[in-house]
Amino acid sequence: MLGAKMNIQVLPEHKLSSVAPLKQFNVEKKEVELILVKEQNGVQYTNTSDEVRETWGKKIDFLLSVIGFAVDLANVWRFPYLCYKNGGGAFLIPYVLFLFIAGMPLFYMELALGQYNKEGAATVWKICPIFKGVGYTVIIIALYVGFYYNVIIAWSLYYLFSSLTSELPWHKCNNPWNSPNCTEPQHINGTFLGNRTSYAKYKNTPAAEFYEREVLHIHESKGINDLGLPRWELALCLILVVFILFFSLWKGVKSSGKVWIDAATQIFFSLGAGFGVLIAFASYNKFDNNCYRDAILTSTINCITSFFSGFAIFSVLGYMAHQHQVNIKDVATEGAGLVFIIYPEAISTLPGSTFFAIVFFIMLLTLGIDSSMGGMEAVITGLSDDFKFLKRHRKLFTFTVVFGTFLIALLCITNGGIFVLTLLDAYAAGTSILFGVLIEAIGVSWFYGVDRFSEDIERMMGFKPGIYWRLCWKFVSPAFLLVVVIASIVTSGDLRYDNYIFPRWSNMVGWSIALSSMLFVPIYAIYKLLIIPGTFKERIAYAITPEHEHHLVTEGNVRQFKVRQC
Repeated sequence: MLGAKMNIQVLPEHKLSSVAPLKQFNVEKKEVELILVKEQNGVQYTNTSDEVRETWGKKIDFLLSVIGFAVDLANVWRFPYLCYKNGGGAFLIPYVLFLFIAGMPLFYMELALGQYNKEGAATVWKICPIFKGVGYTVIIIALYVGFYYNVIIAWSLYYLFSSLTSELPWHKCNNPWNSPNCTEPQHINGTFLGNRTSYAKYKNTPAAEFYEREVLHIHESKGINDLGLPRWELALCLILVVFILFFSLWKGVKSSGKVWIDAATQIFFSLGAGFGVLIAFASYNKFDNNCYRDAILTSTINCITSFFSGFAIFSVLGYMAHQHQVNIKDVATEGAGLVFIIYPEAISTLPGSTFFAIVFFIMLLTLGIDSSMGGMEAVITGLSDDFKFLKRHRKLFTFTVVFGTFLIALLCITNGGIFVLTLLDAYAAGTSILFGVLIEAIGVSWFYGVDRFSEDIERMMGFKPGIYWRLCWKFVSPAFLLVVVIASIVTSGDLRYDNYIFPRWSNMVGWSIALSSMLFVPIYAIYKLLIIPGTFKERIAYAITPEHEHHLVTEGNVRQFKVRQC
């Protein structure tokens, strides 16, 4: 092909056809295959005997995609508030500790797992077939998150369009959506509020009423059992978000105890381990890519971004506290209340407020779109690698996934949609994502084996992971995750949104959503054991042995039945 580049690439052992024996690592014979890699339009395609799999044309494409997924809205609206709520600097102690004992090790594990095996979140478990259910678990979680995450992006888009005026619509009270109780910010101070409520919880400012009465129309709903119809303005914004996602994805990669639980959860939500995204992205890397360096670099950038966003957020909160003569605790909040009420109000008081509002909401859009694309790619890659007919019709499958998330998201843009969104946010990827990462760590470290996993990494990069990483993978991270999963279940209480307490049945629905993804792990394990012929011991042997080593099981040589050190 004219202008194509040719090079030689070494594939993992199980990908190879017999060409020539090679003695490596003084362990066992490995085989390599000379293959042709052609590059066109920045994308490389690798010809193997099985199929053609595209790879990232440039290293920066992969890094920016991973960073774009990891650095999301949680860096802006959750991390700063968690720091403040849990003692400021004291929160950084468990946060940094968990970053090093769980966040980075599992981030590194997922990148290496995807890159070596060249598979998505489900089929990567050919290394230990009984754990394939955890692949479906993380895929389902990523899909669930897409149901409501795209709605938050649609809100940002709505705010962006609303900002295209000479005066921001949430600056004053003289608007059709304002209530008779609307009070402009200059009239609100500590004396006005008294001991009734904090400024962040006061719902009659122009910014708060714009968000709750104009964007959400929450005043027209009595609760989660009174949703109403989707709002057409938000539906149009959601359609635009869906179109952006579709045209970006269809061609693939081408284009106290509570303090500790908060810190642990933030690490996994922020870095993105456990969603299957890192495995999917890494599966398109070149075989010899240095994923160790990528893991350190991208996770460090993500955490630094969280710290810098904290400085920016608290400078605004300090300004708001000064303006209204209240303590900073009265304006500190997290989530939508921060980015759609407090921050927009602060922007509206600045000279050139329209310009700053446009820049701010464009920032929210880019943060959200990158992360949403990563989640959708995890679903698409994970399922299309498992079901080849989906890969042959990627464009149609991508449309089906994106359109499916749009249909469910319509529930979140009704008058009571915020209650549906809150329910999904609380249960879709809370305990379930921690559980998924726990099972993933156990599957790789204890069944596939840390020693075997380290050998795989050595084949890719020429060096084995150090004892620190191996100890974290095998002992520290799984133990930490087990404690956090148990703690998150024990400390869970009734769900609420401001003063609205969700009915008991909605909490049951929430746990059903969480269990619907987690149950894939035991259900698939039972299914796998049932379909494998032989005695119970033979079934176990086949189920925990990598697929390309099943011939060893026939010989009675089951590596996983032997005690090995990390």
